Amino acid sequence: MKAGVGLVSSLVLFLLIGAVFTQRPRPKRPTKRPPTTRKPPVRKPVGPTEPEPQEPTDFPPPILGPPSIFPDCPRECLCHPSYPNSLNCENRNLRKVPIIPLRIHYLYLQNNYISEVTAEAFNNATEVRWINLANNRIQKIDKQVFEKIPALLYLYVQKNQLKEVPSGLPATLEQLRLDRNLISKIPAGAFNKMENLTLLDLHYNQLSDINLGKNTLKDLKSLMQLNLAHNVLKKMPSGVPGNIIQLYLDKNRIDDIPKDYFKDFTHLAFVRLNYNQLSDKGLPKTVFNVSTLLDLQLAHNQLTAIPFFNSHLEHLHLNHNSIESINGTEICPYEMQADLSDDSLVPRLRYLRLDGNHLHPPIPLDVIMCFRHLHSIII
Repeated sequence: MKAGVGLVSSLVLFLLIGAVFTQRPRPKRPTKRPPTTRKPPVRKPVGPTEPEPQEPTDFPPPILGPPSIFPDCPRECLCHPSYPNSLNCENRNLRKVPIIPLRIHYLYLQNNYISEVTAEAFNNATEVRWINLANNRIQKIDKQVFEKIPALLYLYVQKNQLKEVPSGLPATLEQLRLDRNLISKIPAGAFNKMENLTLLDLHYNQLSDINLGKNTLKDLKSLMQLNLAHNVLKKMPSGVPGNIIQLYLDKNRIDDIPKDYFKDFTHLAFVRLNYNQLSDKGLPKTVFNVSTLLDLQLAHNQLTAIPFFNSHLEHLHLNHNSIESINGTEICPYEMQADLSDDSLVPRLRYLRLDGNHLHPPIPLDVIMCFRHLHSIII
C-alpha cells in the first residue's frame, strides 16, 4: 500500500517537472512596425487656374455718417449744420456719387473708389459751384453731368484714370485740375467758349505735340496759369493765350524755343523749363528779354552759357547744366559804364543758382558790380 502511494507521488512530481521545462518564454512582439517603402502619392493633374482679379480685389465697406438734421443728406456723407451748402463725402469708401441735394454748392468726394461719374446723381444739383473728385478711380465723366450743373466754377479731378479731357465742360469754369491722370487726348473743342478759365492744370499726363494744336487753347482768354509739366512735349505749346502769367513746362523733351515765342505775352512772370533738352543752339539770344518776366527756371538742361535776360528778372535758376564760366560783362543787361544814379535802372536780379555746373568760386567781380541787388548766389 505504501509502495503504491509512493509510486503515484513520484509520477505527479515527474509530470510537474516536465511541465516546467516545456514552458518556454514567448518572444515579445515588436512595438514598432519595420519601415516599409511606400510609393509616392500620385498627384492629380491640376486644371487651368482662374486668372486673378485685378487689384483691388476687395473694397472696404462704405462708411455711413450719423443721422443728420437734413433729411436729404445721404447716409454716406456728412452734412454739417454750420455749412448747409456743403456735402462732405470724402474718405467714405464710396463706389459711386450719391444723390446730391438741391441746396448743395460745395461737393467733396475726394479719396474714394468712384470709377464713373453719371448724370443721375446730379438731377437736382443745379446749384453746385465746386466739385472735388481727386484721388478716385474715375475713367469716365458723362457729358450730361455738366448739363445738370451749368454754373460750375471749380472742378478738381486730379489723381484719377482719365484718358482724355472730359467733353461738355461748362463755360463758367474758372479752375480745372486734371493732373496725374492718363490723358493723351484733348477732344476738338474741349475748351471752346471757356473764356472764364484762369487755371488749367494738366501736368503728369501723356500729352504730346499732336494733342496741342494751334486752336486747342485759343478760346481761353482769361487763362493765367497753364501747367503742362511732366508730359511728352518736344515743342513749346502753340496757341497759348497772351494773358498768361505762369507757364510750367518742366519734365518734357523740349529742345528748341522759337525766336518770338514770348513776344505777345503781356503779363508773363513765371516760366519753368527745368528737366528738358535745351541747349545753346535751341535758345535764340534775346528770347528771354521779356520785361514782365520775374522768375526763370532752366535747371537740368544742356546749356553751356548763361542766356541773356531782361533787367527786371529777379530769380534765375541755371543749376545742373554744363556752364564752365560766367562773365558779368556779357550777361549784364546794361552797359556797366552807364550812370546808374537812378536805382530803378539797376538790374533787379536777387537770386542766382549755378550749382551743378563746371564753375568754381570766387564769383567774378564784374557780376557783383552789375547785379547790385543780388542777395544770394549758389555756385
